[in-house]
Amino acid sequence: MSVADSVSVTPIRTPSLGDTSYLVSDGETAFVIDPQRDIDRFTEPLDRLGLELSAVLETHVHNDYVSGGPVLARQAGARMIVPAAAAPSYRSEPAFHQEAIDVGSMRLVPIHTPGHTPEHTSYLLMVDGTEIAVFSGGSLLVGAAGRSDLLGPERAETLSRLQFRSVNRLASLPGEVAVHPTHGQGSFCAAGTGGTTSSTIGRERVDNPVLRLGDEDEFVADQLSGLPSYPAYYRHMAPINLTGASPVPAPVPSIDAHGLARMRDSVTVVDTRDRHVFAAGHIPGSVWVGTGDSFSSWVGWLTDIDESLVLIVDKDSDAHDLQVELARVGYDRVVGWMKGIDGWIDTGGEPATLEMRPLVEWVEDAPTQILDVRDHWERKALPMPEAIGIHLPDIDAVSATRLDGSRPVGVVCASGYRATIAGSLLESLGLSAVVLSDKGVAELRAPAVTGT
Repeated sequence: MSVADSVSVTPIRTPSLGDTSYLVSDGETAFVIDPQRDIDRFTEPLDRLGLELSAVLETHVHNDYVSGGPVLARQAGARMIVPAAAAPSYRSEPAFHQEAIDVGSMRLVPIHTPGHTPEHTSYLLMVDGTEIAVFSGGSLLVGAAGRSDLLGPERAETLSRLQFRSVNRLASLPGEVAVHPTHGQGSFCAAGTGGTTSSTIGRERVDNPVLRLGDEDEFVADQLSGLPSYPAYYRHMAPINLTGASPVPAPVPSIDAHGLARMRDSVTVVDTRDRHVFAAGHIPGSVWVGTGDSFSSWVGWLTDIDESLVLIVDKDSDAHDLQVELARVGYDRVVGWMKGIDGWIDTGGEPATLEMRPLVEWVEDAPTQILDVRDHWERKALPMPEAIGIHLPDIDAVSATRLDGSRPVGVVCASGYRATIAGSLLESLGLSAVVLSDKGVAELRAPAVTGT
């Protein structure tokens, strides 16, 4: 067996953020690429397999999550390596273009691939002089390229032009080289991707549409068109990652109704229970954000990073899992949690309710104002001209003036998830909301689309 055959690449996925970290080893020595903040997901397999962690590497200063790199490297006594142009304030080793980094029997060659960010660096893995894989971060993705607009519109075109050259630079590698990107399907950092998380250079040359755009201007136009909005918490990630985050906070305790009452004016209550349970009865003024892959993104989009949060959960085990999800995006101010609201009701709390109705039934039986909270590109792709369009994160006291407060507001999205969040926000603004659930706009448009 050759040394190359002994090298293993273990992807460690974070579905809630659409990202993948990598643990790579030659059987004795290991390195980690782009680790998330909850580092136990890396230390556990390292300890179980008896591997020595020699290096932790970042492909770029992340905009979508808090890195666990500095903590992991410090805990393991490993080298912390970052792109040279990142220049973080914590102690690290710079990765310079084409200056090789040896890790055990493996060699990593940094390739400066700006575009997703200015300092972005991919790492080409070589063993015995053979190019094995490239860890492409937010540069060349599976079926796409990383977004170039996350540092603001004023830099988007310049970064897109850099991205054009970067992805084509990577595409010039041998066809058998494996492609292991950090960002993938479900990440706001990806300008569209397929459903797989890894590929090869040869496959991407054939299948990746961005590599078929031979003209730089055409590439830029494609990269910057039809992009969805990205969460507001992104603006906090790079400053945290340039400083180096602390470990994930310890689990917070549960609180009772009296504890919540004492802090009610200084916290935001985030109800994470099943949305139908929430609709049947919840603490007035609480924001509903259901568990699932988009939980932390929506909390980060709708609340300020410095707000203190209390979580209402379905079961005890949800509490710490959700706290970790929030810590991954820098939300460390979870101050307590409650299982359901029965205890709150027992102390005299009066629950609020949220009406839910099928969209088609609402339109047929009670035609009135409808609020469409989908993103602009969704509304363009499947229009609902009779509705008032306000993207969910933009719902506030100002935007709500576009709605007639004397009439119920039917709220629609694509499935009912975002409509339920919007319903809870409208309720806190004093409006009467009706969540139009089931299959959302697509269900209403189905007869017109299919002709039935």
